[in-house]
Formats: sequence, structure tokens, C-alpha cells
Amino acid sequence: MKLFEDLLALLQPKEEYDQLKGKCRELWNSFSPEMQDSVFSRIEEKKKRKEFVDYNPLFAIRKNMPKKQGPQTLSFNDYYARYGTTEPQNGWKRVFIADERKTIYVKQG
Repeated sequence: MKLFEDLLALLQPKEEYDQLKGKCRELWNSFSPEMQDSVFSRIEEKKKRKEFVDYNPLFAIRKNMPKKQGPQTLSFNDYYARYGTTEPQNGWKRVFIADERKTIYVKQG
């Protein structure tokens, strides 16, 4: 799993984009670890091939997201570990699966 700080080190945004760091962090933290790895790898590969990666870090993240996203899910424990609360946030919804007697969180892609 890549941390937001790893992404910033990879992108090396100029100071003029400092005001976007909060929005970038929020978007990054809304991704599953698999999605974070995917976006990070795409950007890293483009940079290795000397392809253009948007200077605006928010656009760079969005442009390198996988095109098709199904719903993301997190277990109750993973959700709590990420957000420190059980209240729905950032588009996540709490879902109780009665047959399995467990709660998960779901976010549409």
C-alpha cells in the first residue's frame, strides 16, 4: 500500500498547487489499497517512460484512475482503521449483511 506522502514524492507538485493537497489527500484516502497501488503504478510507469503526467496533482490522480470501477467494499474493521469512526463518510455507506451477521461499508465507483 502506498501512502499519500509516497504519491506526493512521486508527483513532486510545485508550490502553486499546495492548496490542493487537502483535496488530493481526501481523494487518495477514499481509494482502496488496490486502487492506490494501481494509480501509483500508472503514474510511476508514465514517469519512467518520460510520458506527460499532469502538473496539477488532483488531475494527475484522476487521469490515472482505472476507467471502470465497481463498488468498493471495506470490512467494518478496515473502515474503522481508515476513518477512526463507524459513521459513513466520503460516500461510503454502512451495509448490514443479515445472512452473515456482519457489517461492511460500500462505496460506488
